[in-house]
Amino acid sequence: MVKKDIYEHLADIYLDASSKKKSKKARKYPDIFQNLFLASSVVIFALIILLFNAHRKNETLSSYLNKNKTINSQIVFAIQPNTVRINFNFDPAKEEAYRINLNELDVARFKALGFLVRKANYEDQIILKVEFSNASNEKSEAYFYKIPSHRWEEYRINLSDFKGIKNWSKMTTLSFVVEQQNVKQKKGIVYLDNIRFLR
Repeated sequence: MVKKDIYEHLADIYLDASSKKKSKKARKYPDIFQNLFLASSVVIFALIILLFNAHRKNETLSSYLNKNKTINSQIVFAIQPNTVRINFNFDPAKEEAYRINLNELDVARFKALGFLVRKANYEDQIILKVEFSNASNEKSEAYFYKIPSHRWEEYRINLSDFKGIKNWSKMTTLSFVVEQQNVKQKKGIVYLDNIRFLR
């Protein structure tokens, strides 16, 4: 083999090796782009699932609040949309109440009262009294039993169930009352929320 042949042979080997390196690099970049595409697809898919689950949780909360078909009435007047609490300590008090001044409100066009309720102490047994009074000094009450502690309970009561009220055009007070004889523990908390009139 002459020198020229040796150089040509070495050049061929070098060029062949160099073209193989280039093809490996060329192949490496599509692999990186392919991996980035797959990773971003997985992230987007995971976000879609999270958003879908969050939407379903909102629907579940909404359906919980309206689980009873009678609660699906249109909310027409919110009296107290925020959470309030009745702290009771029957020493020496005999009752604790949360009273709402209705300012002679005309509620004759409404059919029901709705509210959410729960208690703080799991072991306590509480009966909650709900009482209306009007400008004619008419009073009527209803009692709610089995107040839960681990979840909100939706209550709805027809205004017609308050038999002592004949005139609903000038209502003065709505009271939520915890009485000493209607609890097991002498101290505790009752939470109320979303108090409203319904059609």
